[in-house]
Amino acid sequence: MGSGQMVAVFGAYGHTGRFVVAELAARGFVPVVSGRNARTLQELAGEHGLEARVASVDDPHSLDRALAGTAAVINCAGPFASTTGPVIEAALRARIPYLDVAAELEANLDTFAHYREQARDAEAVIVPAMAFFGGLGDLLATAAMGDWTKADEAHIAYALSDWHPTAGTRLSGAVSRERRGGHRLRYSGGQWERRTDAAPALEWTFPEPMGSRPVIGEFTMADVVTVPQHLSIPEVITYMTVEAARDVAAPHTPPPAAADERGRSDQTFLVDVVVRSGGAERRATAGGQDIYAVTAPLVTEALARVLTGRTKTVGVVSAGEVFDAPDFLHSLVPHITLDLHPQKQHV
Repeated sequence: MGSGQMVAVFGAYGHTGRFVVAELAARGFVPVVSGRNARTLQELAGEHGLEARVASVDDPHSLDRALAGTAAVINCAGPFASTTGPVIEAALRARIPYLDVAAELEANLDTFAHYREQARDAEAVIVPAMAFFGGLGDLLATAAMGDWTKADEAHIAYALSDWHPTAGTRLSGAVSRERRGGHRLRYSGGQWERRTDAAPALEWTFPEPMGSRPVIGEFTMADVVTVPQHLSIPEVITYMTVEAARDVAAPHTPPPAAADERGRSDQTFLVDVVVRSGGAERRATAGGQDIYAVTAPLVTEALARVLTGRTKTVGVVSAGEVFDAPDFLHSLVPHITLDLHPQKQHV
């Protein structure tokens, strides 16, 4: 449990931020809610009896005040292209761990590129993309690798029953599209490629009873950033079921609506990871409810492990690099279903 440690949550009043605040409190931490909208922040703080600290990424001193006396900071405020740098720098000044839930490819690439040496020299722990996209797939790929030191390819397929995007998802997506200038990104041969052709339409065979489903191939998400940072895999490809891809792209798809007492939507997900090396294949699969809500136990468990020293290294690190991936995944079983499939050979 959190033993009453104070944890700053920047962007606490956003859709995912509210789930994170609730999970922190349930784990015995004391969330310190922070963000730039003073009115919304005070309303959230009043609902839960928490301290509110107004802060803006444009004002470093306000961020320093927001982080003062806290054990760590979790950044839930998108678009992360604007928030990661200032909040990471504030965490480094405060000498506390930083975690975020960024799904934006460019923001995560920037974090690894710009802060790797500084964080390592400071012996700081910075964990980007510690969320459904980025963290979960990375943990599953790491667990599937097992004792392999390298593989030829990793495939991460998402089956979402639907995808009702939050306002934050839409804004972050718009920022990413603007930065890409009409290109899409693909990771192949150990390199990033900027492509203008359409992503391929494919079929992916999920474990039974789901079976074969149409997917968009090269639907590149944050896992394609996190996995190659620490696993020697030159081909990393992510896939998304066609219906979910259509939902998130459609301009009039409504935001998620609460369907249970915890505020989760009725969306379900399955993440199916396959790694291949030569003729061998290994697989790991996780399922659950609501990709935004499940981010809260993911990042909170990561925080708990960082603060209790259950980490493997320091610096800017992916989930599977810094944590014991199978153990971490098993700790999430109250929130997800998990199947670390036995190894099998191609026939």
